[in-house]
Amino acid sequence: MNGQWYDADAGPLVRPYAMTGGRTKPGPHGVRFDLIALVVVEPGAADAAEESLLGPEHRALLGLCRSETQSVAELAADADLPVGVVRVLLGDLLEAGHVRVSRPVPPARLPDERILREVIEGLRAL
Repeated sequence: MNGQWYDADAGPLVRPYAMTGGRTKPGPHGVRFDLIALVVVEPGAADAAEESLLGPEHRALLGLCRSETQSVAELAADADLPVGVVRVLLGDLLEAGHVRVSRPVPPARLPDERILREVIEGLRAL
């Protein structure tokens, strides 16, 4: 590179702490978003988001969720943002009523593996 420093080598121009205003936890309630939690745009959020003072990263996350439901991990990958930043930004969107987040089913509420094996064996017997 001949000692030159090109823009592509500099990395992102906006650092993660600037995107979140220095915050590391989502919302005033300290909501925790699991990586597999699903994010859906609320009906009418598109119009409200355009009028409100959301940052470009907020609007990017909304845009990614408009076409289909996305998990927190997918949003972070598609937006090319750290998961911690996405969680903080989703907390803002959730608090403003722009998105709805469905939490994953806790392991204690999942069906027992024994029951699932019995169902599979029963289906094979047919």
